Amino acid sequence: MINQKSHHQQPTSLHIPMNQAHNPIICAIDTTDINEAIDLALQVKPHVGAIKLGLEFFVAFGIDGVKRVTACDVPLFLDLKFHDIPNTVAGAVRSAVQAGAFMMTIHSCGGQDMMRAAVEAAGEEAIKQNVRRPKIIGVTVLTSMNCGDLRQVGVDVTNTEDQVLWLADLAKSSGLDGVVSSPLEVIKIRENCGESFSIVTPGVRPTGSSKGDQKRVMTPADAIKSGSNYLVIGRPITQSSNPAQAAQEILQSL
Repeated sequence: MINQKSHHQQPTSLHIPMNQAHNPIICAIDTTDINEAIDLALQVKPHVGAIKLGLEFFVAFGIDGVKRVTACDVPLFLDLKFHDIPNTVAGAVRSAVQAGAFMMTIHSCGGQDMMRAAVEAAGEEAIKQNVRRPKIIGVTVLTSMNCGDLRQVGVDVTNTEDQVLWLADLAKSSGLDGVVSSPLEVIKIRENCGESFSIVTPGVRPTGSSKGDQKRVMTPADAIKSGSNYLVIGRPITQSSNPAQAAQEILQSL
């Protein structure tokens, strides 16, 4: 991890994300067993840039549970995908800032007012807590969904990529730091939104791994070549008989 010394007048943060050039892997730890989460975090820590804790863990243990895992001194991606009216999301983001994450998610389909409220709330709370503002990342289309699924919920598009690009553009214009998308849309998002826009990519599966419930997938190396900044990888690491070795092998494949 790249250590950055904080000037006494600058906001500080316990967890600084690893530079993508060194390690873009975020290990998704999806469990309601806090001891298992801590054990996994300790095992993969030397081989990943960050860990991801999501809704399943957060509902079970809250911010106190998150802090127990991040006490392992590993950067945190808090993936709660907030989606509600602007005031409610703003309040949720303020609370989530206290968890010490360097990055968190909201749903970009919540609209521009909601996204702007989230960014503003994150900035205000970061100043209040004297920490760096976490990146606010907009979820576009879940990697478990395809064009048929979108039509079922009333989104009339001819292909999934159109909806992803539409939401990515909306997220950028709303002040978000980046988006979550499948690896299949990364090249177009990078072309449309520029190099400084962060792209977080789930649906990443090493060669030979099961796709599980993901429908739009790619190998880690191909996702990086396409322009992803962060690769969210869960079961290929956490369900391995040796999670540390699995993470190390994925890193070496890049």
